[in-house]
Amino acid sequence: MSRRMLLVTLPLLWAAALGSAAGAIWCKHRARELFVQLEGLNARRDNLEIEWGQLQLEQSAWSTHAFVERVASTRLHMAMPPPKEIEILAP
Repeated sequence: MSRRMLLVTLPLLWAAALGSAAGAIWCKHRARELFVQLEGLNARRDNLEIEWGQLQLEQSAWSTHAFVERVASTRLHMAMPPPKEIEILAP
């Protein structure tokens, strides 16, 4: 009975070892794929943060009083009214 049990158990253990090795290889491969994906996403995040900073600088430059006044006078042909025409209203 012991020899018969060995003949059944040995192939099962061999299959379990091969299955375990295949599982370890698959897990390592998947981990590498995910790491490459993570690095790509980190690079994209860094690029987006750089672009966000540049957009904030651009927005702050466009919202300065001098820039708005220059655009109003050149593109919209607006001008400051003479002091006589300015009325201050009390709330």
